[in-house]
Amino acid sequence: MSVEIILSRLEGVQDSGRGQWYARCPAHDDKSPSLSIKETEDGTTLIHCFALCSPSDITDAVGLELSDLFPEKLEPRRSQKPRWNPRDLLRVIRYESLVISCAAGQIDLINNDELERVKLAGSRIMTALEVADVR
Repeated sequence: MSVEIILSRLEGVQDSGRGQWYARCPAHDDKSPSLSIKETEDGTTLIHCFALCSPSDITDAVGLELSDLFPEKLEPRRSQKPRWNPRDLLRVIRYESLVISCAAGQIDLINNDELERVKLAGSRIMTALEVADVR
């Protein structure tokens, strides 16, 4: 949602320049502007009440969701790979290795569906290693 729509739901909006505004906070009985609103380069709207109202209380007060403060879809930077938590990668490798280990013990007894699952496990391990940049 654009910052203009968010600003239209607030009272006492004052433009302070450079994509930043002040307004009366709708989450408490605000007599003078104590809510800071800023739009970032990626279209995210940052809000901060200096009386310490929570962002969810502020959005609730004007009929919005917290998700409305963020652009519809963030496009990943082309030059930047997604960051993965190493612990999550290790969990994938551990689980998929277990699948392969179980199948290896019964390789002559598995059917085509089970063989496909073993191939998928191997593929997931290789993808996790690539993501982790392990050579």
